[in-house]
Amino acid sequence: MRNFIYLAPPSIEDAIGELRRGRARALAGGTDLLPQLREGRRNADRIVDLKRIAELVAIRALPQGGVAIGAALSATSVARHPLISARYPAIAAAARLLGSVQVQNRASLGGNVCNAAPSADVVPALICHEADAEIAGAGGRRHTPLEQLFAGPGRTVLQADEVLTTLCLAAVPPRSATTYLRFTPRREMDIAIAGVAVRIDLAEDRAIALARIALASVAPTPLRATSAERLLPRASSWSTTPRSPSTTRRCASASSTRSSLS
Repeated sequence: MRNFIYLAPPSIEDAIGELRRGRARALAGGTDLLPQLREGRRNADRIVDLKRIAELVAIRALPQGGVAIGAALSATSVARHPLISARYPAIAAAARLLGSVQVQNRASLGGNVCNAAPSADVVPALICHEADAEIAGAGGRRHTPLEQLFAGPGRTVLQADEVLTTLCLAAVPPRSATTYLRFTPRREMDIAIAGVAVRIDLAEDRAIALARIALASVAPTPLRATSAERLLPRASSWSTTPRSPSTTRRCASASSTRSSLS
């Protein structure tokens, strides 16, 4: 691995300033970035550690009932936080899937998001909870729905001098539940061949009022099964839920060295 300069700025503004100098990369945990640097898949002359910035390692309740998760907060801290475990158990469960316990103590949800691996475990549950990405850069701050952050495997829409600061989750309505499941060759310590998060909101009469379905590892970027989402509220019963062929077609590019649709 090439030598690099390590920096740990105390503020977002300082971090952005460092990212604008030379070939720099932000580090929110390093469990993906450091192996990539070692293997030559990414290069950097400067590493800007975000874990010393208080705003990025905190969880706070939002006025409208949602929750904001700092992008550099460890997966362990997220999974154990009472607001997350009580209101967003699917996100807590997905955070516990990020490698070993040691990895979870260092890895962050923001890092898992910005690594932009199609198999990222936390992303489908975040999408089901309508996560909004807050991004800071030299031009100020902006927001984008999380599902629009991804540009392809390993690529996001972030500019070189921008950092993901916060993942803002929508409030959870009454009679709502979300879960995340994945298929892996091994039970633990493996990458998902396919993953799915499903959120169902029920109306007062127990009919399906809203459905959100997000898929991992079946396309170059995380995929919303929007056609299936539209069908579910019209289903006459849980046992006769119609299938959505268009979702299957959208997964056609998922074949890789690890799995195939054929």
